[in-house]
Amino acid sequence: SLDWHLLDMPTHEKFNKFVRDINHLYQQEPALYEQDFDTSGFRWIEANDSDNSIFTYIRYAKDKSDFLVIACNFTPVPREKYRIGVPEAAHYQELLNSDGEIYGGSNVGNYGGFHSEPIGTHGFDNSLNLTLPPLGIVIMKPRRHA
Repeated sequence: SLDWHLLDMPTHEKFNKFVRDINHLYQQEPALYEQDFDTSGFRWIEANDSDNSIFTYIRYAKDKSDFLVIACNFTPVPREKYRIGVPEAAHYQELLNSDGEIYGGSNVGNYGGFHSEPIGTHGFDNSLNLTLPPLGIVIMKPRRHA
C-alpha cells in the first residue's frame, strides 16, 4: 500500500504540490502534448552550453503562435543574467519555477515574468535575460496584449 501519511511531512507535501502543478500545466498547455511525436513541436534554443550545464528549448502546439520557452539548469549554482533567444517580442510569464518556495525551493527566479529585449541571440531577434534557479527548470509563455 502507499504511505499516504508521508504527505503530512512538509517536504513530501511540497513535492506533491509540484507534481500536481506540473500535471495541471501539462493538461492546460497544448504545447506540452499536441506534438509529442512530431519534430515540428520542438526546437532547441541552446543545446551546447556544457560550461554552464544548461539546456533551453521551445515546445510548440499545432498553432505555432502557441509555444513555451523552457530553461533547465543542471548545476547547484543559480545562473543570473543568462540570455536566451526567443521567437517574439513579448512579456514572458513564468508559468512554473521548480525552485519556488511553495515547492520547497530557494525561490530563485524571475518573479513571475520578464520582458524580452530586442537583442538577438541563438538565431532569434529578441531575447530574455533570465535568472535560472539552481538544479531547476523554468517554463515561460509569451503574454500578448491586445
